[in-house]
Amino acid sequence: MIPEEVENRVAKYFFHNYLPAEIMKEVVDKLLPPCICTEIEELDFDELVRWAIEIIIEQLEDKKFK
Repeated sequence: MIPEEVENRVAKYFFHNYLPAEIMKEVVDKLLPPCICTEIEELDFDELVRWAIEIIIEQLEDKKFK
C-alpha cells in the first residue's frame, strides 16, 4: 500500500501543476470562504474534498489527459 503522505504529495503536485487555471480558480473560490470564516477544528474536511472533487469532475468531464 502506498503511504498516505506519498499519495497526498503526488495529488498536490498534480493539482498545482496540471489542473487548468480556470478550474483551480473555481475550486479556490468555493473552498476559500469557509476556510477563512471557520476555525480549522470546525472545518469538515470531507465536505471540502467532496466540493472540490465535484467541481473537478464536472469541469473535466469530457477532457482527456495524456
